[in-house]
This record gives sequence, structure tokens and C-alpha cells, in this order.
Amino acid sequence: MLTIRLARSGAKKRPFYHISVADSRMPRDGRFVERVGYYNPIASGQEVRLEVDVERIDYWISKGAQPSERVLNLLKQNTETPEQTEKRLAAKEEKRIKKLALKVAAKEAEAAPAEEAPAEEAPAEEAEAAPAEEAPAEEAEEAPAEEAPAEEAPAEEAPVEEAPAEEAEAAPAEEAPAEEAEAKEEDEDKSS
Repeated sequence: MLTIRLARSGAKKRPFYHISVADSRMPRDGRFVERVGYYNPIASGQEVRLEVDVERIDYWISKGAQPSERVLNLLKQNTETPEQTEKRLAAKEEKRIKKLALKVAAKEAEAAPAEEAPAEEAPAEEAEAAPAEEAPAEEAEEAPAEEAPAEEAPAEEAPVEEAPAEEAEAAPAEEAPAEEAEAKEEDEDKSS
């Protein structure tokens, strides 16, 4: 079966493709029946980017040759008007920008958990401040008002069991110093 496909040539990192009609069993850059054009993806200035012999391609398609997907796209680009080309390139640029924005968002999402991990290992004073910073604005306003009386009250009078749900995040950090203080007071009471 005959195919119309690209055969790569050119130097390393500087591709140049011949559009060739070849037997599908032959290697990509191997033996071919006829070359019907070329494609230079890195053309700049006045260099020709795409040259196609449309009559010969139509002839080979009529004989049963199957064009590859990329060759079909190149043939379509060859017949585009300048307005259609501009529209296609603009859509391609928008797609590239969206993909780039998704990559940036993914990197920011990865960076956010990495920043939170050191806050968990921080001392108790910094750990109390971290949940207030991460909490939404409503909880951030309520949290200092509720924590202030608990800090002023002696450790014996502040029952840990009656802590409201909002303070549940800060409670584990406060329990350790309160328990230590109670243990020290009990030891002092027992020794006297």
C-alpha cells in the first residue's frame, strides 16, 4: 500500500522534511516512489515553509495512496487564506497560554502544601498563629477574641473538654502546656 508521508532530513535540531510517496513497508527515510514537495518547519525570513505539488498528490491519491495525518494538515494549511491562517495561529496561541496558565497553577498548588509543612513543625506559639492566618476571614476575626480569655485564665480553670469547634484546631497546641502546668502544680502539692 502506498502512503504519502514526511521523510526527515536536515541536521540535528534543524529538521527538514520531504513529502514523499512511498511503500508503507519501507523505512521512514528509506526508498520512495516520488517526492512531491517539502516542509521546512524552521523557515524564517523569505525561506519557503511549505512547497507542495498538489497535482501529483491528487494523482497518487486517485491511485490509492493514503496521506498521513500530518500531510493532510499540511495540505489543508497550503490551501488556507491569510485570514484563516491568522485565525488558526491565534487559536493555537490561546491554547498555549491556557496550558501555560495550568502549569503555573499546578506549581503554585504544589508550593502551597510545601509551605504549610514547616508551620506544623514550628514551636507552639507559631503554630497557634498559623491556623489563624490560613482560616477564612470570618474565623480569623473570631479566633483571637475566643483565645484571649483562655490565655488570661489560669490553667486550672480552663477546661479543655468545653472547647468550641473553632478552637479545636488550636486546642492540641494549648493542651500540652496546660497539662504540663497542671502536672507541675500536682507535683508541688504532693511534695509539700
